[in-house]
Amino acid sequence: MPCYCSLTIHYDIFSLRKYCIAGQTVFDHVRTSLLERLRDLEHTAPALSRVVKIPVCYESHFAPDLAGLSGAIKISVEEIIHIHTSVVYRVYMLGFLPGFAYMGEIDEKIAMPRKSEPVPVAAGSVGIAGRQTGIYPLSSPGGWQIIGKTPVILFDAACENPCFLDPGDRVQFYSITSHEFKNY
Repeated sequence: MPCYCSLTIHYDIFSLRKYCIAGQTVFDHVRTSLLERLRDLEHTAPALSRVVKIPVCYESHFAPDLAGLSGAIKISVEEIIHIHTSVVYRVYMLGFLPGFAYMGEIDEKIAMPRKSEPVPVAAGSVGIAGRQTGIYPLSSPGGWQIIGKTPVILFDAACENPCFLDPGDRVQFYSITSHEFKNY
């Protein structure tokens, strides 16, 4: 399970026990195997990341916090949208909710802290928290500043790959109208 600066590895002690040499713990076996694989990665070309274009409607009924953000940072709504859509973001990790992609980094001009109290947030809502941007894959409580909404389904448990985005993907947002949103 990848995170920003760490990796959690789950393994079955009982099934790996048979691969250990005398006096070796399963942890030692896993550690040695991982170190060998990491050394092999040094000689491997990096995987190409996927670029995903995601439509976002930034109109006020989908963006309850956009006008407040504009007032707080003294930048027009149009300029915030321009700044948000002019960057290609890297998906650093998935978490919080299944398929919730933590992306960054946003321009510091539009950075805004999380809300002090969580509020109900609709699935597809695009938000900002600090220097990150993200998309709520499911309706849930949340504390990010909501600046728009996408019609793209980010999580579908019925799919073989239920998460639309993966760590390492690069995301480019583009603005759409509410009519385009409804007909997506």
